[in-house]
Amino acid sequence: MEKAMQGAHGLGYETYKQKHGLRMKVEQKREQEHQECQRLVSDIERKIHS
Repeated sequence: MEKAMQGAHGLGYETYKQKHGLRMKVEQKREQEHQECQRLVSDIERKIHS
């Protein structure tokens, strides 16, 4: 999990746990990426079913 946090967000899990501001930025980025993926899947499904 430490390597994943470091690779994806550039900070370790311990820092993530301790710094609320950084944690909020990471979570906002995750939410944006999730929404982008959902739009992409929706677009692909729409194209397949047309």
